[in-house]
Amino acid sequence: MPPITIYSKSWCPYCAAAKRLLDEKGAAYTEIDIEAEPERRAEMVQKAGGRTTVPQIFIGDRHVGGCDDLYALDEKGQLEALLQA
Repeated sequence: MPPITIYSKSWCPYCAAAKRLLDEKGAAYTEIDIEAEPERRAEMVQKAGGRTTVPQIFIGDRHVGGCDDLYALDEKGQLEALLQA
């Protein structure tokens, strides 16, 4: 399974939903809370092509996007393949 990174905020309901989906899939991930580590926010924005909202999700080298993007991949049946790569 490729490494998964989620940039998040502790109170964000979209972050919680994205993590819940990954948990249901049995996927381990690294969470970076940009409120607890504000210096990581610029890193997130740069890696996410200028996107400033959370969550920002990366699976391996691929920028998946946010929560809605993650769920859309799952609905299309493409998330499993990304997690197995």
